[in-house]
Amino acid sequence: MSMIKITNLVKSYVMGDNIVQALNNITLNIEKKEFVAIVGPSGSGKSTLMNIIGCLDTATSGSYQLNGQEISDYNDNELSEYRNKTIGFIFQKFNLLTKLSALENVELPLIYQGISSKERKEIAIEAIKSVGLYDRMNHKPVELSGGQQQRVAIARALVCKPSVILADEPTGALDSKTGMEVLGVLQELHKKGNTIVLITHDMNVAKKAKRILRIMDGKIVSDEEVEESEVYAGVQNGHEFNIIK
Repeated sequence: MSMIKITNLVKSYVMGDNIVQALNNITLNIEKKEFVAIVGPSGSGKSTLMNIIGCLDTATSGSYQLNGQEISDYNDNELSEYRNKTIGFIFQKFNLLTKLSALENVELPLIYQGISSKERKEIAIEAIKSVGLYDRMNHKPVELSGGQQQRVAIARALVCKPSVILADEPTGALDSKTGMEVLGVLQELHKKGNTIVLITHDMNVAKKAKRILRIMDGKIVSDEEVEESEVYAGVQNGHEFNIIK
């Protein structure tokens, strides 16, 4: 059974007297434990597709099954409930609460699920450990680097054991070296069996996935497997750089 199964998906918007098709008859399958990147420029439809995959929006027509569940006709409340149980989100700007510690930020999704204080703390600590931030878990976001904040956001996405981790431009607010470190964390999560969908406009970022879907004008224009890549780090003229091969 596919983790994500989309069939003949259309998303249209009414703009004045015109109807704009953001997604045009898209069909795709993403299997469990895959690491897939969806790549496209601004206006290509990738953000609209991400919103539908993440249960933040619904299609105009077509079918969307997530982990075997048909959710095309869900209302807002049903979408919200299913989203909270099934999707772990990682955002470009981290979306951490500044007054809370790293650990408290990771605990938040568990509070919404009604888990007891003792149990959610234990679960959150394990998630913090999994991204290498155990020694920083009591620090607030302002006391953490950008890369560390994104690791906290990744831990927060993991605590509810989601069916899919949806990463929206997760390196967009980071320098290249820190971005590579965050992508390394995502690769490790994939190796542990997590299903990851990465949304990006950057092909170098997309190449860290195992499969790349390119979207243009609301259509999937290519679907290809990724060869194993290696990252070579170095310093030239006083500046650090990474080369992806």
